[in-house]
Amino acid sequence: MSKNEKLISDILKLKKERKAVFLVHNYQLPEVQDIADFVGDSLGLSQSAVKTDAKVIVFCGVHFMAETASILCPDKIVLLPDLSSGCPMADMITADSLRKLKNLHPNSIVVSYVNTPAEVKAESDYCCTSGNAVKVVEKLINKEIIFVPDKYLGSFTAKKTGKELILWNGYCPTHLKILPEDIIKLKSKHPSAKVVVHPECRSDVCDMADEVTSTEGIIRFSKTTTSKEIIVGTEVGMLYRLKKEIPEKVFYPASELAVCPNMKKNTLEKVLWALEEMKNEIKVPDDIREKAKKSIDRMIEIGR
Repeated sequence: MSKNEKLISDILKLKKERKAVFLVHNYQLPEVQDIADFVGDSLGLSQSAVKTDAKVIVFCGVHFMAETASILCPDKIVLLPDLSSGCPMADMITADSLRKLKNLHPNSIVVSYVNTPAEVKAESDYCCTSGNAVKVVEKLINKEIIFVPDKYLGSFTAKKTGKELILWNGYCPTHLKILPEDIIKLKSKHPSAKVVVHPECRSDVCDMADEVTSTEGIIRFSKTTTSKEIIVGTEVGMLYRLKKEIPEKVFYPASELAVCPNMKKNTLEKVLWALEEMKNEIKVPDDIREKAKKSIDRMIEIGR
């Protein structure tokens, strides 16, 4: 038995004992994706957890994702295998800085991207994902809309809705590594390939794409496009799931440099340790949780 096989065997045994469910983000390591009950985007994973009777959620993602699971599943224990797996973009906005911005625009309404700390969601009127940001903003009749923290998703949303948004200067350092010249180079090598990119990419990269969409949208686009070759502009971990679910098509990462170091911190060893010790619990305090949940519930209501 190989080291990984022994680890997986021990993990699955403990998982059963602890009545745990494994939620794994699309950008996680392949071997971590392979032990998942659910693989997907951050909000979709938390919503999946709500529907299970699991007592324990092991969230293989980054800190704000585990917080979102805690917001939606307050009766479950949420474990994050590596506590240092944060999100640089989420860290670019704080509740205090948002309050200051709101004071400058007292008649505004706040839409916060799901990639934010719980305290920021608690200060927001609506939450959104990369997949539904356009739909959420479209529904709002307010003249002043603050959008935090991602200026690129915000710019994309403003362009799609024709609304002026008050943007925060936040961004994803990983998606910023994907450059227009990367797309040009790959298109010259694979002229029949379609280009699908995440809206966290730079605006000039989004302008070059056949489709700009969330990680789950990338899966849907890849399944439905007639093209057999697809250039994918997001974190490289996404390609593992794409190749696994759609083996008949060929996928090229827009940039091999688009690697999120935080997303690679959760390993099989850390999953096992978290379950053995029941450590690294993420718990959002009730006062923040209740306010944050309202912004998420409003978003879900728009989706209905």
